[in-house]
Amino acid sequence: MTTPAFPSETATRLASYLEGRWVEGSGGTLVRDAAYGAPVALVSSDGLDFAAALRYGREQGRALRRTTFHQRAAMLRALAGYLTERKELFYELSYRTGATRRDGWVDIEGGIGTLFSYSSLTRRELPNERFLVEGEVERLSKRGTFVGQHVLVPREGVAVHINAFNFPVWGMLEKFAPSFVAGVPSLVKPATQTAYLTERVVHAIIESGILPEGSLQLICGGAGDLFDHLEEQDVVTFTGSAATARKLKTHPNIVARSIPFNTEADSLNAIVLGESVQPGQPEFDLFVREVVNEMTAKAGQKCTAIRRVIVPRDRVEAVSEALRARLSKITLGDPTRDDVRMGPLVNAHQRDETVKVVQALCAEAELLLGHERPELLGGDWEAGGFMAPTVLYCERPLEASAPHELEAFGPVVTLMPYQGPDEAAELARRGRGSLVASIVSHERSEVRELFYGLASAHGRVLVLNRDSAPESTGHGSPLPQLVHGGPGRAGGGEELGGVRGIKHYMQRTAVQADPTTLGAITGEYVTGGEVLEDRVHPFRKTFDELRIGDSYLTHRRTITEADIVNFANLSGDHFYAHLDEIAARDSIFGRRVAHGYLLVSVAAGMFVSPAPGPVLANYGLERLRFIEPVGIGDTIRARITAKRKIRKDAKPGERPTGVVEWAVEITNQNDQLVATYTILTLVERAAD
Repeated sequence: MTTPAFPSETATRLASYLEGRWVEGSGGTLVRDAAYGAPVALVSSDGLDFAAALRYGREQGRALRRTTFHQRAAMLRALAGYLTERKELFYELSYRTGATRRDGWVDIEGGIGTLFSYSSLTRRELPNERFLVEGEVERLSKRGTFVGQHVLVPREGVAVHINAFNFPVWGMLEKFAPSFVAGVPSLVKPATQTAYLTERVVHAIIESGILPEGSLQLICGGAGDLFDHLEEQDVVTFTGSAATARKLKTHPNIVARSIPFNTEADSLNAIVLGESVQPGQPEFDLFVREVVNEMTAKAGQKCTAIRRVIVPRDRVEAVSEALRARLSKITLGDPTRDDVRMGPLVNAHQRDETVKVVQALCAEAELLLGHERPELLGGDWEAGGFMAPTVLYCERPLEASAPHELEAFGPVVTLMPYQGPDEAAELARRGRGSLVASIVSHERSEVRELFYGLASAHGRVLVLNRDSAPESTGHGSPLPQLVHGGPGRAGGGEELGGVRGIKHYMQRTAVQADPTTLGAITGEYVTGGEVLEDRVHPFRKTFDELRIGDSYLTHRRTITEADIVNFANLSGDHFYAHLDEIAARDSIFGRRVAHGYLLVSVAAGMFVSPAPGPVLANYGLERLRFIEPVGIGDTIRARITAKRKIRKDAKPGERPTGVVEWAVEITNQNDQLVATYTILTLVERAAD
């Protein structure tokens, strides 16, 4: 790839997308290219009406809330595909932020991948509804006529997402995806330094026409009086420095209205080399590689980047030499070049601020690497934001404060020696709360001890060794399925985490009612509620014909000794309580009892409708509990009731189906409950 000259001295004026149209602010801040210092964009939100934008989002949000989780998931998937087709347009601007192709991949395709991920997990784990029923029904009275359950509904406000400069695409999309699935519209405010890349992506999103109007608004520039107009149903998420987070979180309107504020702040993340690891072992090489990767990816400008490198005292020299050798091979320069491994920081100002922090750290640490100025393969040392990888060494880290307090937001780490796992954990905890820590060791007992020393102060702990390395995503990579956040200095918030991330934008409400009314509210049958019985067996009804509460009470069946013996021979289960008369008499049962799975099998035979029909297959069994034992001569019967219906999307050429959850109760001759469970069946439905 050739090196671009970026000769233009003109800058594009960015627009914000508010109230369904693109609008420009007056004046503006000039943003420059990270490698050459050439003008890129003029950014301003001065004069824009944020109060009106928030009102618009709340009003338009009604249309979004009328869609179901599955409909939103389908829109996310379509949007992800649309953005993927245009990703090269985003890479063109990503280079100007100082990101190499590898850096841009994490930001651009990582962000798009989060849309795909949330689309899949929503269709897999959430119902095709506009609300979410959480947990089991709680029985609140002796006879069961008064019950309760939790229901989550979308908040009727706007999710305001304030993002840092280092991930202008992923930072927006990883917040937008769960809030959109929850049914809450977003108002995104990216950091000014890289807002031009976020604006390019939002342009593509709006042009796609996939999302309901008002689902996404964009502010390019300062937040102005935005916080003054927030209301109780709104939500704020913030990524950035801990100092800025404290300032915003204590805004008078945030405090007065108790507006939810989720913080993901930069933190002093650590990596610990286990005492069992020696030079020459795979884990030693993995450790050094991980440190270098975290220093050079995004030029160390990641909230999850390693800042403190904690190693056994007798391995400090070996680690420092290995870091020096590997870092000497890192090439700096124009991020568009294929032979450049590390690009510049976002701008010269950010580089200068990082250098100041390094100088402050040197009061309690020795500079091992970073004095020199390597050759650049394109770019400008003065006008750009280039900085050499820097390694410091703190001889007495337990007595020092600066390495545990000051963060150099760039390619900078501080090496710290330790003796014993307790000291290693203490050093890691000195960061006062971090997003992530890594443990590098193949000794499981050592990993276990270190993990429990680190866990209370970290939102995520990565264990890296020869077994996990081939597929590990690495120290600095938050994943949609797992929580991203951390306690203390890291902000005390949570993002992502699968369905957990969606629930942050929903109101959890406890419902108390009789079983029938609760079922009417949730759309699910509640044990003890009214059932619907007619002459048509529920298994003879299609998915569309079936009603929640449709029920069938079977005939009775007496369990015999022959049943138990035959089931034992068929299954191979010869447990003494079923076949040994003497041992069973001395057991907790006092007699021989039937196998639990025999009861489930007999019940299935009693409630099934054997002829071909709309029920196509058994899809699974859940929540099985055996309540009372059933012995020889006891008589059982079963009731099966349609509990919940889940419509499945049909792929081209597939038979349209849905999944029906059935509540099953097996009782004995005394009407005592002996077993309860849920079965799922695949049922034919009408074509779309």
